[in-house]
Amino acid sequence: MHGAPDAQQLHPPTEQLLQSKVLQTIAEFLVVALCTLAFAFTSLGILHSLLAKDAAGQRDFVEYWASGQLLAHHANPYDGNSILRMERSAGYPTDIPPIIMGNAPPALLLVFPLGFLSPMTGELLWCFVLLASLAVSVRLVRALHGSPKNWLPLLAYSFGPALSCLLSGQMSMLVLLGLALFLFLHRSRPLLAGASLWLCALKPQLFLPFGVALLAWIIVSRRYRILVGALIALVASTAVVLLLDPQVWAQYRQMMDSLRYDRGVMPCLSNLLRRGIAPDAMWLQYAPAILGCIWAVVYFRRHREDWDWTTHGSLLMLVSVLVAPYTWLTDQVVLIPALLHGLYETRSRGLVAALALASASIQLSIFGGGTRLLHSNLYLWTAPAWLAWYLLAARSGAVQKTPAPARLRDCMLSADDA
Repeated sequence: MHGAPDAQQLHPPTEQLLQSKVLQTIAEFLVVALCTLAFAFTSLGILHSLLAKDAAGQRDFVEYWASGQLLAHHANPYDGNSILRMERSAGYPTDIPPIIMGNAPPALLLVFPLGFLSPMTGELLWCFVLLASLAVSVRLVRALHGSPKNWLPLLAYSFGPALSCLLSGQMSMLVLLGLALFLFLHRSRPLLAGASLWLCALKPQLFLPFGVALLAWIIVSRRYRILVGALIALVASTAVVLLLDPQVWAQYRQMMDSLRYDRGVMPCLSNLLRRGIAPDAMWLQYAPAILGCIWAVVYFRRHREDWDWTTHGSLLMLVSVLVAPYTWLTDQVVLIPALLHGLYETRSRGLVAALALASASIQLSIFGGGTRLLHSNLYLWTAPAWLAWYLLAARSGAVQKTPAPARLRDCMLSADDA
């Protein structure tokens, strides 16, 4: 007859538990230290670039400033020769072609005030607007999750694409603000939620599957006030721009026909697909987006009874950016609500650390290579990586519908843990 099992056979020795705890603490400390250093170096690099001589002319901001200057002086805001003269006056290099604002005419309302400012003053104001947009967006997403007291928003502020957006001065941060406002307002203020979509329309190529699902949701749920709000904002902005420049749409079309931005070389999977198979077959570049839109319809039909824009919209945005016909690393800042949603719901420290390290690697590469690397294929892995991270979180039971108090109670990085 066997005796009672030894206590050590039932439970791991206390010494092993302590060693495991110590190793976990050391690993977490190293992750935090690496991410902190990466963020610090990148922030110093951004600050240095903002204060350097002719800084305004070395960043994408200069295209907005030049168009604003031309519009304020009643000139063609899409004229390449005039834009090049303005950009060189702000310190733009003389050996490369001009960069011309590719956004549709309603976006000129955002850059029109820059037409009355010097390059340095306009650059500082623009940077402040981008920072404010990031801060408001993160706070809105945090409020959607019950405003938990933890340090997770810091991962949003230090997100690699967000820092690259600040470094280049791209307006993608304003697109993020429009998305965050829509997510926050669509239940309580549908008209304002619809109007906030005007900011998303600054880069509509990032929202193709998302927009298809949104239109289906509006029709099925009869939320036509959102559609009315969007139309009001679009009509009003178009009318104001036409008052400033009655020929602006013809000028925009002429510029787009001559430059064909979608035919250029850019670091996104859809563009790589076309260039790798048949460079002249433009339909190949749009094929992933078409397939994504078909998937979005199926996905909405499957979940329309319990549709939630915070949860289902997160996956939609991740897929939309992945299949976008043309996009840059800076545009991935619009994924902050989706990734924050996963962070707020996950119980896995490993997933949080993985996302932080991936973001830190982008920060370090930006610090080392500046904006030059934004045009390379170095960041092709990022959009698939964010989607894979989110799916892992969902598969592990991290992203799921649970009562808000339970989500907050189980949030892995509570203020007490921190």
